[in-house]
Amino acid sequence: MTSNEENKLVAAHIIQRLGEGGQPPEVGLSRINVGNESYLNVLEHEYFNSLLKQGSSFKLVQGYFGGGKTHFLHCVRELAWKYGFVSSLIELSPTECPYDDALKVYQNVARHITTKPESLFAPPEFGIGNIIRNIVDQKLHQFDAHADRATIEVQRWITSSLGRAWCESHSYRQAVMLMALAYLQGDYAREQRLEAWLIGENINVSELKDDGVYEQMSRANGFTMLRSLLQMIVALGLPGTVLLFDEVDRNLSVSAKRSHIIGDNLRQVVDLCGRHQLPHTLFIYAVPPEFMRTVVPDYPALYQRLKSPVALSARSPQAVLIDLEKLDLAPAELLTKIGEKLISVFEDAREVAFNHEIQAENAKRIAKALTDAYFEVNHRRLFVKTWVDFLYAQLADGESLLTDEAINDLIWNEQRAFTEQGNAEEEFDDF
Repeated sequence: MTSNEENKLVAAHIIQRLGEGGQPPEVGLSRINVGNESYLNVLEHEYFNSLLKQGSSFKLVQGYFGGGKTHFLHCVRELAWKYGFVSSLIELSPTECPYDDALKVYQNVARHITTKPESLFAPPEFGIGNIIRNIVDQKLHQFDAHADRATIEVQRWITSSLGRAWCESHSYRQAVMLMALAYLQGDYAREQRLEAWLIGENINVSELKDDGVYEQMSRANGFTMLRSLLQMIVALGLPGTVLLFDEVDRNLSVSAKRSHIIGDNLRQVVDLCGRHQLPHTLFIYAVPPEFMRTVVPDYPALYQRLKSPVALSARSPQAVLIDLEKLDLAPAELLTKIGEKLISVFEDAREVAFNHEIQAENAKRIAKALTDAYFEVNHRRLFVKTWVDFLYAQLADGESLLTDEAINDLIWNEQRAFTEQGNAEEEFDDF
């Protein structure tokens, strides 16, 4: 595939994702990212280039639904992949993955953890099992010129290095080491059995006692297993792990017992960051602003750790809070910049050329009208959907400057369709 063909496919993917649901694209995110660069720059220079090489960190991302939390987490994931980190992006919800259930949290992390895809459009290879297999393959490739020695050398690395790595759970280290060995030796049944245990499936540990795996995974030891996973990621020779937790449920009202467990679990994570139990780990938890106002104050120990007079910035890189309500650009300017970037993306996707002066002015007018009419921050998603539809119309009917009346009609029609779609979808990714 040529670079031009690849560029066209990426651009088409971006336009399709934004036009259909106003959702962040899976690839090409940097082409349309605007407004959060100062946060990403701090994370890159202060953390990926420095702190995460020796320690770990916890960050709380705050933003309203539709305010860009999911978009920002995707940006951080791309940054993690740039530096060779593995990542796991998890949507927290009361049924699929409640943060007060340590076993479900572990299972979701272990099943969604992944390295950077091999190519732009290759699907990520999810799961701790695939990471182990890929590491073994890489080790074999290092001895490619000496194929007769490769298996022996890799087996020696597995037993002498991986098997002696520090890990809180003896069973976990054994499972990782012996799965790597089983894959190397082509013992498929043993490999699958150990992988099932590693991703938290309900497997009887009596089947694994001969492998030195004696622990049954449960809610009681779920976070111990999560820490063990992070420790073995480093033992496998990877730079570290980025855990991205996204609170997707709009309703934060949970029982007092569950709320207490969530608060206590977060406090433990904050305390562990910087210690050897979470090696080379960036832990990001994304919540709506009411989380800090209505949940955290009930738990003084957590409140003291998270409350800060300042948000993360170049002047305060140590701050815990990343506040997406305070971006680099004002709302109208932010939407205008997104619109300008999308002009070039649309041109690449459709192989057309627009008058940039006319379309930049149209973007500015639509952005101003939206921010004047809708004060809630989710006008960002409404804008990108409106703008993509508008560019298609300009392509079909010819380019022209929008009048105030045309802008109002355009926004009203999109808002009506957008509201109907939003009512049908309880959960969504925010742009």
